[in-house]
Amino acid sequence: MRRIVLVSLVVLLSGYLCACSRAPENTKVPDQPPAPEKPGVPPELQAAAESVLGAETEILLWGDLAGNGRQQALAINRLHKPPDLALPGTLITRATILELDGGHWREIFRCDQHLRNPKGYLGGTPVAPVNGWRLQYEQNPEKGLALYFTPLTAPSSGYLQTIGVRWNPNVGRYQALDRSFEVFQGENPSLEEVR
Repeated sequence: MRRIVLVSLVVLLSGYLCACSRAPENTKVPDQPPAPEKPGVPPELQAAAESVLGAETEILLWGDLAGNGRQQALAINRLHKPPDLALPGTLITRATILELDGGHWREIFRCDQHLRNPKGYLGGTPVAPVNGWRLQYEQNPEKGLALYFTPLTAPSSGYLQTIGVRWNPNVGRYQALDRSFEVFQGENPSLEEVR
């Protein structure tokens, strides 16, 4: 008899708790406030980036990226068919950094099959063309934007090496860093001299 009473009490208590936990049908749950929207890319910046990289251009970052007081933007073309292996970072085919100069956006860095700036090919750039890159980046308040480019496939003669790129305030342009990511390397006018 005790068992029947105990089971009955458990069933009744369970039913009561279930009924209390449900909101009545006519009670409206307040809506969650919408997440704040990111500011949209300025149309003139999007148009400038598309003139360099084409219609499938995506702006990742813009603002004072280098910490030099000038407006810059990092734009990319994403890789259409990513590899089966999940890799950290953003997989790209091309990237550019544009800088606002006299009211016009101009290209100051390019990543396509090679890495280069207006002075030439960056040190450490593979001589063989690279068809896809893994891009990682970080914004440092003191040193500005640092970019890290790693080829998605190893070159025919060599191994995968990540190339660091950062704004060099001494020369006023983006340059590659050595393997320690501390010392800037110069540019080379031709790929044969990159090594």
